[in-house]
Amino acid sequence: MVLQNLPIGIQNFEKIRNDGYLYVDKTEFVYRLATTGSYYFLSRPRRFGKSLLISTLHAYFEGKRELFDGLAVSRLETKWERHPILHLDLNTEKYDTPESLDNLLNNALAQWEKLYGSEPTEVSLSLRFAGIIRRACEQTGHRVVILVDEYDKPMLQAIGNEALQDEYRNTLQSFYGALKTCDGYIRFAMLTGVTKFGKLSVFSSLNSLKDISMRKDFHAVCGITEQEFRDNFAPYVRRMSDELDLTPGEVLSEMARMYDGYHFVPNCPGLYNPFSVLNALDAQTFGSYWFATGTPTYLVKLLRLHDYNLQSLSDEYVTEDILNSIDVASTNPVPVIYQSGYLTIKDYDPEFRTYRLGFPNEEVEDGFFRFLLPFYTSVDRVEAPFHIQKFVEEIRAGQPEAFLHRLKSFFADTPYELVKKLENHYQNVLYILCKLLGVYVRAEYHTSAGRIDLVLQTRDYTYVIEFKLDGTAEEALEQIMDESYSLPFDTGTTRVFRIGLNFSSETRNIEKWVMG
Repeated sequence: MVLQNLPIGIQNFEKIRNDGYLYVDKTEFVYRLATTGSYYFLSRPRRFGKSLLISTLHAYFEGKRELFDGLAVSRLETKWERHPILHLDLNTEKYDTPESLDNLLNNALAQWEKLYGSEPTEVSLSLRFAGIIRRACEQTGHRVVILVDEYDKPMLQAIGNEALQDEYRNTLQSFYGALKTCDGYIRFAMLTGVTKFGKLSVFSSLNSLKDISMRKDFHAVCGITEQEFRDNFAPYVRRMSDELDLTPGEVLSEMARMYDGYHFVPNCPGLYNPFSVLNALDAQTFGSYWFATGTPTYLVKLLRLHDYNLQSLSDEYVTEDILNSIDVASTNPVPVIYQSGYLTIKDYDPEFRTYRLGFPNEEVEDGFFRFLLPFYTSVDRVEAPFHIQKFVEEIRAGQPEAFLHRLKSFFADTPYELVKKLENHYQNVLYILCKLLGVYVRAEYHTSAGRIDLVLQTRDYTYVIEFKLDGTAEEALEQIMDESYSLPFDTGTTRVFRIGLNFSSETRNIEKWVMG
């Protein structure tokens, strides 16, 4: 059986079609975009197919009909007009100085001016852009198509640097303002990015910009649906099942558990991460592919900046206004975390218009907490897997003293700036750790008598742990006993360890523990 090559890392539509790579047909969406509106905005996580969508639109508006033979749009489109295209990719620069953005925009404008000329009076970036749009239309006789990929890259990289972010926002606001002044010369414009934050401030003059990020009719414009997965990848699933000695059904179940589960609209079918799917089927093994391609340092900045309680990530409730937040100065990091693909819509309450968010799949959840660990503890990325393995071994072996000594080492030398609120900090560390342990964990376990800080369960042992900050370990243990916290676990089938533990704000570490 000869299989088509999988287009791993290939984001150019023309290359995929000319070189015989497998292509999941999204061209019906391309036709719908082109025929139902003029200005669009789409937010999707990285590596989710945005660049390929932009490239497909580029080929479509260039009138390259032969590339679309056999695809949905070939049965819909009859005109195939060629338009001048201004394609701007903001993903290619490292944005760390005000000049970074100016240099990229200036380079793009210079390339377009080689094609369409320039005027000496066009001195600013926005005037040059407007002049290019006008001349491109006048010289070709066709209105211009403008495609912007990763519009928000400068804003994301400037998180935490308010002055630089203001500089980028002012530059982009002026630059994109040319679109409104040149409306009569523009046939179509599409802007994509990871986040919506800063959208109004950057595009304040583009009142007609249609945001399709949470539109049901464009839900699957990027990503892979279950039906698309089965229609396009069945031979690869069979190959993988033979390689791993699994049934095709078992492969499908594992693929769904690892890579499915993205919902950008309530009550819509889940979407697979295309990058992870392609890599897993190509390597014929289930790995963490999406997370390995980028480190969400800007998210860590937000989480630490706002002292966010990480336990909320697994079951976060937000209103529609918060989910679509565009306020860069917002103290709520959840909209950016959601839009970046680390959280997704799990449920929706239409009465109160509230969304319940959670991790889309195991690849994202596990990768996210592995990435966070070194930022919240003194353990570096190299040492972390060793410590996690030892934690699991100690917990499974019923060795609470060894577990607690190792836990104490996680808090050693914690920088003071990480501990704005010590109680929230140690709860975050414990939560990260417990998610990575892979054992049954409930943080702040609720019983009829009260709320337990932490419960760890394995097949043979249960750990009921209560914490005090600047109290005493004895008080913590007494609370476990007085409130009968361990009663639900005293079934006789497992051994129960009751542990009282005290944190010191002075040493920023575990001061003492007692067991009963």
